[in-house]
Amino acid sequence: MRIDWWTLALQTINALVLIWLLARFLFRPVANIIAERQNTARALIADAGAAKTAAMHERDEAARETQRIVAARDDALKAVAAEVAAQKEALLASARADAQALRAAASEEAAAARALEDKLAGERASRLAVDIAAKLLERLPESVRVTAFIDGLAAGIGQLAQPALAALGEDSVAPVLAAPRALTPQEQESCRAMLAACLGRDLPLRFEVDPQLIAGLELRSPHAVVRNSLGAELARITEALLDDSHASR
Repeated sequence: MRIDWWTLALQTINALVLIWLLARFLFRPVANIIAERQNTARALIADAGAAKTAAMHERDEAARETQRIVAARDDALKAVAAEVAAQKEALLASARADAQALRAAASEEAAAARALEDKLAGERASRLAVDIAAKLLERLPESVRVTAFIDGLAAGIGQLAQPALAALGEDSVAPVLAAPRALTPQEQESCRAMLAACLGRDLPLRFEVDPQLIAGLELRSPHAVVRNSLGAELARITEALLDDSHASR
C-alpha cells in the first residue's frame, strides 16, 4: 500500500482550517451563548432566591402580624368581657338596691297602713265607748239630769275672772242657759236664784234646749262659756282618748 503524502498533508490542512473555522465561528459563539445562558440562569436563580427570601420574610411578617391581631383581638375580647361583667355587676347592684328600696318602701307603707288601721280602730273604739256611755247616761232620771248640775254650774261661774263676771248681761244681751230638756218653771227659778247669788245681782236669761248636753247645764254668753254637762265631759274624754291614741302611734 502506497501513502500519498501530499494528499494527507492537504487533508490535514483542510482539517485544521475546518477546526479553526469551527472554533472561531461556531464554538466561541456557542460558548458565549452558553455562558450568557448560564449567567442568565444564575441571575434567575439569584432572583428566585431573593424572591423566595422576600416571600419567606413576608410570610413570617404576616404570621407575626396575625399573632399581633390575634393577641389584640384576645385583649379586646377580654376588655369587652370585663366591661360586660362590670356592667352586669352594676346592673345587679342597682337591681338589688332598687329591690331593697322597694322592700323598705313596702314595709314602711305596710307599717303606715297598720298604724293608720290601729289609729282608726282606736278612734272607733273610743267613740264607741263614749257613745255607749252617752246612751247609758241618757237613762238618768229627768230631774237628776238638771238639778244635780246646778251647784256645779255655780262653782264654774265662781271661777270666772272678775271682768268676765261683770260683763255678764251688761251689754243688753241676755246670756243663754242651755239644758238637755225644757226646764220646768221651778227649775228656771232655781237657776236664776243661783246666778243672782253668784253675781250679787239679777241676770236676765234665755233658756234653750240642747240634747247634746245629755245631762247638765251650760251658760253661754259673748264674754264667757261655763260648761257643767255630761256632754262636755264626754267630749273632753273623747278628745283625750284620741290624743292618747295618736301619741301612742
